Amino acid sequence: VITSGGDCSGLNAALRAITFAAIAKGWDVWGIHNGSNGLIVRPMEYEHLTLASFEFPFATMGGTMLGTNNSNIMAHDNGRREKIDDKVVKERFKDGVAQLKLDALVVIGGDGSMPIIADLCKHAKIAMIGIPKTIDNDAPGTDLAIGFSTAREVVTDAMDKLDTTAASHHRVMLVEVMGRTAGHLALQSAITGFADAVLIPEIPYSYTNLVKHLRATQKKGRGHALVVIAEGIKRPNGEYSMANNGLNFNGVSQYFEQKLKADGFEVRANILGHIQRSGNPVAADRLLASAFGVHAIELLVKGKTNRVVVHQAGSVTDISLRESIKLGTTRVNPKGEIVRTAKALGIYVGEVK
Repeated sequence: VITSGGDCSGLNAALRAITFAAIAKGWDVWGIHNGSNGLIVRPMEYEHLTLASFEFPFATMGGTMLGTNNSNIMAHDNGRREKIDDKVVKERFKDGVAQLKLDALVVIGGDGSMPIIADLCKHAKIAMIGIPKTIDNDAPGTDLAIGFSTAREVVTDAMDKLDTTAASHHRVMLVEVMGRTAGHLALQSAITGFADAVLIPEIPYSYTNLVKHLRATQKKGRGHALVVIAEGIKRPNGEYSMANNGLNFNGVSQYFEQKLKADGFEVRANILGHIQRSGNPVAADRLLASAFGVHAIELLVKGKTNRVVVHQAGSVTDISLRESIKLGTTRVNPKGEIVRTAKALGIYVGEVK
């Protein structure tokens, strides 16, 4: 089992479920360190997972006890961090699978890392089961991914705290949240955090209408406002706010802070950043991670491979790996129930047609 891509809360709960369910079948479980890197570096990096591996507090912690990797495949050879040629990566991965005599690999990853690991598994001719995790909740074919519920809780808690200081100073508080090109976290947190407006990538917005909405809110007697901004929205000129030489979204709320100040608002921008990935997993993520882990082992027991575990219509099921990759990133439905709920609550959600 490996954890790949960005970390989130609930990964250790999933590792626990996989290990417990597999051991109950009499199987050995090996935890591969640092994503696929653990099979690529020499010497390899891995550990034998047992029931004792998950004694308190490991299963309740955020992050991943195995480590992960969400950049281009890098490896530690002779103490150095370097990029290895793709052909070498595939051969080392295949050799690592053979050395550990692995029968199957359970991959806990997002929509970015899953296809990469799937390609490596195909080359190594090893059975694979995927489990979706991401705070963005944009994994293909699933209504929920591990980590989303906890991240939403973190954002909601931050908004509750920001609301009191915003009210005290009669300010507009901008809350920038993660999600890349998907607005699930921003939209749902706007509802649970009682925001006045939310800007997400899937729905065009009008800066003029945002200002009108905030002024109308003031006239109704509310002396402050909360505005949730997804990191992946474009500025009014069509440009993204990027960092790290264009590799990461960052700072769009600061742009809006200056723009709203110029229009007479008292404004503060707040970029929550990687705190959204952290914290002990909430009960919903522990339950989802446990159900996903058990289902992954059940699939292997039945001889079903190259499947991805998903949550659909309130139940845990699975789809083919090929279908998952084909579906791609899941984005907010502008005509969906969550958007309708936000609008009915008086939240400005952009120019919904």
